[in-house]
Amino acid sequence: MGPLDLLNHAVNFAAPAFWLALLLPWLAPLLTGKRASAYSRPRQFGLLFAAGLVVLALGLVLLGQDGKMLTYLALVATAASGQWFMRKG
Repeated sequence: MGPLDLLNHAVNFAAPAFWLALLLPWLAPLLTGKRASAYSRPRQFGLLFAAGLVVLALGLVLLGQDGKMLTYLALVATAASGQWFMRKG
């Protein structure tokens, strides 16, 4: 596997966590109608993206395969819980 293939796999592995972390802080105020978060949007993105990468890595290690629906369920639950906590519940 060449370096470009490795980069392609890494980007595709992290893509679900990236897009979820990018869109969730912008859509949460529209969907909930609540006040703004105590954290800035870049900080929310960083925290949600890091948590998402940890969940994806744990899913890969524990389940032995990337892309299992259980891993994506855990990713969404983690991101939603993190956003809820950052918006002060």
